Amino acid sequence: MTSIESPAVTRFRQYLRIKTVQPNPDYEACTKFLLEQAKEIGLKSQVFEYVKGKPIVLLTWEGRDPTLPSILLNSHTDVVPVFEEKWSCDPFEACKLENGDIIARGAQDMKCVGASYLEVIRCLQDQDKQPCRTIHLSYVPEIGGEDGMGHFVESEDFKKLNIGFALDEGISNPNDALKVFYGERVPWWINITTKGNTGHGSQLIQNTAVVKLNRIINKFMELRDSQERQLLIGRHPGGKKYNLGDVTSTGVQYNVIPQEATAGFDIRISPNVDLIQFKNLIEGYVYSESDSTIEYVQYFDDNGYTPLNENNIWWIVLRDFCKGRNISIEPEIFPAATDSRYLRKLGIPALGISYLKNTPILLHDHDERINENLFLEGIEFYTDLIFHLANIQDA
Repeated sequence: MTSIESPAVTRFRQYLRIKTVQPNPDYEACTKFLLEQAKEIGLKSQVFEYVKGKPIVLLTWEGRDPTLPSILLNSHTDVVPVFEEKWSCDPFEACKLENGDIIARGAQDMKCVGASYLEVIRCLQDQDKQPCRTIHLSYVPEIGGEDGMGHFVESEDFKKLNIGFALDEGISNPNDALKVFYGERVPWWINITTKGNTGHGSQLIQNTAVVKLNRIINKFMELRDSQERQLLIGRHPGGKKYNLGDVTSTGVQYNVIPQEATAGFDIRISPNVDLIQFKNLIEGYVYSESDSTIEYVQYFDDNGYTPLNENNIWWIVLRDFCKGRNISIEPEIFPAATDSRYLRKLGIPALGISYLKNTPILLHDHDERINENLFLEGIEFYTDLIFHLANIQDA
């Protein structure tokens, strides 16, 4: 452990200590911290609250040419719950080990990214490097997404920002490469309910709710099995193996009561799936049984992605930037859901990158951590990358 801690690391640990843990995040303390940081740096700040108690903090650094489409640096402020007895130290103390590992909930998902964005602006200002494009930093509540970025993108406040490109979260990689996410699987959460004949338990009653539901579940599990096989044998053009984000998955649980039965499915739909056709497919499974209904608890009607081709100047700049610094990148589809889906639906190119190479994947896990040297290295990476992106002229 270094004798003198970097001020950037100290500020990061302060951010980690704010208990923005679900289901009751301390958004008030978080907002206060972010506004204090904005004041120190000299950033314009705004707070929007489209859903009571769930603030969105927007910080702005105006570029030399504010008429150009701006850059959005997005991060979520809330973190997932913890089982404190499973942690080696207090998950909200931001303990630092002798080797520099910082253990805290949110260390990977995704306060390391949100804290890095603030340090980027500090670094660029210290170097007297004002970019051409305006840079916005958004700090949003994520859980479910709808109450945060979902409402934000529909607002006049958002439209006024004239966003041209966005960076959002990625995930850690145990290997010496950065994951770059250009799309994600759409989450559909559904409940299926069947009703059937009832009678005495000693009788072999036909067409009970459970029997009907079981037939529907079997169809979903056959679909899941086919996607598992595709994950094992599937290849992209060029021979690259499929990753989890390239297939569609379902998870199931069900509860049985005397006159009806219900199953809940968590479905993650890959961008290569036609959503209308898929909706017709699963509704066909359900309605093949009489007195059966489907409820969409969570539904998103777009699974578009950001194309990685020569027509996408943002991708070209990022790719060439990494190549010039001998940083390996692995473009993938994110297996879960992020706020980027709301941006991509509007046609805004968005890429997800967390500077977490050579790091075990511990988001949502016990003893979530990041090494302080990697965090500082990430600040340097983001500073140079964002400056390059914010100085693109022809996009």
